[in-house]
Amino acid sequence: QVQLVESGGGSVQTGGSLRLSCLASPYTGRWAYMGWFRQAPGKEREGVAIFYTRDGSANYADSVRGRFTISQDNAKNTLYLQMNSLKPEDTAIYYCAAGTTFRGNWSDFGRYSDWGQGTQVTVSS
Repeated sequence: QVQLVESGGGSVQTGGSLRLSCLASPYTGRWAYMGWFRQAPGKEREGVAIFYTRDGSANYADSVRGRFTISQDNAKNTLYLQMNSLKPEDTAIYYCAAGTTFRGNWSDFGRYSDWGQGTQVTVSS
């Protein structure tokens, strides 16, 4: 019924850029918000950015603010994460997630009801 499918991951050099995409079914507005999380080996899952589909506002983790931009394209039912000035510490599996409840903080993964399978991002020096 509902589905989130990530794409756009890959390997880049430090300072490079990638744009991740999350194709949402049936459409992005199905959820109140959509976000990107990441998880590196041996580390806990962390929130990267959130986009509120109904007002266009966004929040970012301190570690990515100024480098990453979250956005959506309603016509394509797609959420994007533009990642610039990538660093090795950005290496992780990136997950698209979405939810409708406003309990807790935006970066609490338990708040999100739907998840994609993830896409690998590797940044080498």
